[in-house]
Amino acid sequence: MMYIAIVVIAILIVFTVLILSVVTTSKAYTFKHTVDPLQDENVSDPSSDHQPRQTDQ
Repeated sequence: MMYIAIVVIAILIVFTVLILSVVTTSKAYTFKHTVDPLQDENVSDPSSDHQPRQTDQ
């Protein structure tokens, strides 16, 4: 009889964690993500800012 109670409690815990996981994942996918606009509109392309390395010869 004790084993049945332990199994029932374990199953309840598993289902509770599963339901909470599904609910939080569902909320995460429905969240509307936004991107803040850039402060300066004249931002150059980061790849064009590359300076060649100076070598000491």
